[in-house]
Amino acid sequence: MEDLEAIRPEEHAVFAADKMGKATLFRSDRILVGLNSFEPGQEHSLHAHSGMDKVYHVLSGRGRFLLEGREIPMEAGQMLVAPEGVAHGIRNDAKERLIVLAILAPSPG
Repeated sequence: MEDLEAIRPEEHAVFAADKMGKATLFRSDRILVGLNSFEPGQEHSLHAHSGMDKVYHVLSGRGRFLLEGREIPMEAGQMLVAPEGVAHGIRNDAKERLIVLAILAPSPG
């Protein structure tokens, strides 16, 4: 996104057959705002970030948040915060596409 304007994030979703799609909507030294887009059956495996917090907000679809060994059902409108060092991920175990807004602060190097 080049110009500062109101957008519909899901219109910027990128899907790939072989892995989760990613699109960056905004990036500065302080924050990264992006989209993670999943075809049915795709997953962003469990991982953790050092020195940054992450917020996931489900825009469309359903699936599961993976959080420190737990699986939490998710659907459009729900949000999850993964503080620094907490293992997290996402699995699309539904039959439709899943689009998740991802916000990381501070922005990864």
